[in-house]
Parts: sequence; structure tokens; C-alpha cells
Amino acid sequence: MKMLVAVIKPFKLDDVREALSDVGVQGITVTEVKGFGRQKGHTELYRGAEYVVDFLPKMKIEVAVPDDLLDQVVEAITGAARTGKIGDGKIFIYELAQAIRIRTGETDAEAL
Repeated sequence: MKMLVAVIKPFKLDDVREALSDVGVQGITVTEVKGFGRQKGHTELYRGAEYVVDFLPKMKIEVAVPDDLLDQVVEAITGAARTGKIGDGKIFIYELAQAIRIRTGETDAEAL
């Protein structure tokens, strides 16, 4: 099993959710986050004053997947989240040692 964490642009969340549903992902966790990478933030005007926005709004998606579904999930996220512009996001993949469904006690792949 793998734990996949993707950080994407907020307006791409619905597209990514639909793409994940199409490949058979049954559950995801989404968090509103802020951060920056090569994008480095930007400047904005507010009431005539210019200020720097260091951290840009992003969405963090976490999904646990069985090993055999990993490539499809990565393709679904990259295809749905890509705009071709800087700041499209990143995907991080971790080894997932164990998963337990609290309600039933099911473990590992059955718990996903």
C-alpha cells in the first residue's frame, strides 16, 4: 500500500476528485493549505498599498491506495491538475505500513 499526498491549485480540486473517482478511488482527505515553491508568491494591491503574498493557497489531497492502483492514481491526478503553468503542484508517495478501519477492524487493503 502507498500513501499519496498531492498539493494542487485550489480550482483544480473538483477535476482531480472526479478523475480519482473514475479510476476507483473510494475516499480522499482534502486540506486547505498555503505554501510556495518556485512560484515564490506574488505582490498584490490592497487599498492602494502594495504588499507581498509569500504563501499561496493550495489544496492538499491525501489518498491511500493499493500498490496495483498507484500508477492509475498518479496519472489521474497529473492529468486533472495540470495547467502547464508554474505552481501546478507536486505529488509525494510514501510507503504505507498498515491501515485499519476503526468501525469493522478490517486491516490493510480491505480497510481502504
